[in-house]
Amino acid sequence: MADKNLTLSVQGSEHCMTLLGASDANLRTLARQTNTAVSLRGTDLMISGEEQDVDCAEAVVRQLLTLMRRGEAVDASTIQYAVSLCRAGELDRIDELMSDVVAVNHRGRPVKCKTLGQREYVAAIRKHALTFGVGPAGTGKTYLAMAAATVALKNKEVERIVLTRPAVEAGEKLGFLPGDLTQKVDPYLRPLYDALFDLMGAESYQRLADRGVIEVAPLAYMRGRTLSDAFIILDEAQNTTSEQMKMFLTRMGFRSRMVVTGDLTQVDLPRGRRSGLDEALEVLADVPDVAVARLTHRDVVRHELVQSIVLAYERHARREKEDYDDTEGKEIRQKNAPDHP
Repeated sequence: MADKNLTLSVQGSEHCMTLLGASDANLRTLARQTNTAVSLRGTDLMISGEEQDVDCAEAVVRQLLTLMRRGEAVDASTIQYAVSLCRAGELDRIDELMSDVVAVNHRGRPVKCKTLGQREYVAAIRKHALTFGVGPAGTGKTYLAMAAATVALKNKEVERIVLTRPAVEAGEKLGFLPGDLTQKVDPYLRPLYDALFDLMGAESYQRLADRGVIEVAPLAYMRGRTLSDAFIILDEAQNTTSEQMKMFLTRMGFRSRMVVTGDLTQVDLPRGRRSGLDEALEVLADVPDVAVARLTHRDVVRHELVQSIVLAYERHARREKEDYDDTEGKEIRQKNAPDHP
């Protein structure tokens, strides 16, 4: 394919700075993702490479400039996802993401979905009583669920938020940790606290927690309870057993919503023990008002290397499964083969 050189004029010094990013990080991301050479001279953006790649880079830059003129924030993850949408012929859909505000954090900054998969996940939470968010690390499963929960609380759709996760890593070994039971399980709940502090601020969280409006507790604390008028989130659900998952799901009371998040590639249960999340997805497949949002490596919004790591592990898992299936099939064929004298 023929090479192409293109010059785009970027009007406004503030747009140039935003497009560059800190230490030119955005330009490097654009160049790497589109396989082009990109540089900024004054207010002129120079793009060169194969024609198809340059056309994609141009389309992405024009779309980003439109977003910046509207006051939208643009970072490396936005550029990375815009390029993937461009490759798929869906670049215009990035407007859907930028126009939908999930929540506003305690600093007054809007919380928005960064991928279409995340947007479908949030839409499912809004529409269904029970939503499963399943996908790899870095896809925003927990944070977006908690953002939706804070909005529901603010809008008086629920009276409280209950956040829980299994402390499976602790197992029967909690005794060696210092402090009382709450202090022992606190490290396993820390990611939930971090997200809450970011969304509502430490002081607001503490005030609501003291009043019992927000509760963060290990999964074992849910047994025997009925949770009505609540937004309930179970995090790291891949580490629940079948019994724990059933116990949790049957805690739902009237006017409540549940979100269950997990990554089935990171199960910490003993080998041979089926994940309660995996079983629940199968058992509840045809139950009304239950939604399953499956996020993929395309929805990872951490460092772009995380996408590559997730993909590498997915390929490895597929190869292992294929090898296992081939071995098992060979053993079955040998077992069923007629004996020859």
